Amino acid sequence: MEGWAEALVERFLTFSDTVADWAGTPGLIVVNDGSSSEAANRNFQRLTELLPLARVVSYQQNHGKGYALRKGVAASEAEFHLVTDADFPYTIESMRRVVLAVSEHGGIAAGNRDTAYYDRVPVFRRWLSKGLRWLLRNVLRQPVGDSQCGLKAFDNQGKSIFLDTTIDRFLFDLEFLMLANGRIPVSPVPVELRDGVTFSKVGWRILATEGRNFLSLLLRSKK
Repeated sequence: MEGWAEALVERFLTFSDTVADWAGTPGLIVVNDGSSSEAANRNFQRLTELLPLARVVSYQQNHGKGYALRKGVAASEAEFHLVTDADFPYTIESMRRVVLAVSEHGGIAAGNRDTAYYDRVPVFRRWLSKGLRWLLRNVLRQPVGDSQCGLKAFDNQGKSIFLDTTIDRFLFDLEFLMLANGRIPVSPVPVELRDGVTFSKVGWRILATEGRNFLSLLLRSKK
């Protein structure tokens, strides 16, 4: 999508201003998950022109969101790490809240989406999210009911656990929280989507892959 570099820099600088007084100046690492199109190359070049301190981690083959975030987190040398999507889909206040929680409590601060989130996603994705929440509470007995919220922050203990995840696509979030459960603090933090954010439908191929991943996690939890 053309123009995402400008939007990302604008939102990142706004976020930086909100945490600078108590967290210092954050760095930015953006992962190019195997895209080699001319448009993508222009956007990454534009990003580093607008924000010279930004780091771009690239590799040739697309692997998925979980793989991409592990590459980005591995490249970070910070004390705390915040992971989210490149369009910054959550409000700046939500991001500030998550960083504040992890700086105060350590471990992991996991975004927990409010009920208004369900009004902004396709029907099937809505029921999929609600079903997963039910399984988290009643089957997996996890302390966080919204594992798939794409806004999380963690300290270096959390980083070590994050890098131990193996799922390359969407259920890496759940794997991360399951690996962390009982080892480090996990704090749910209320977050909200910013205005104008929309979510795509979940494809059947992805759903089949993630179904297998979920069964693997379920069997692992019973051992």
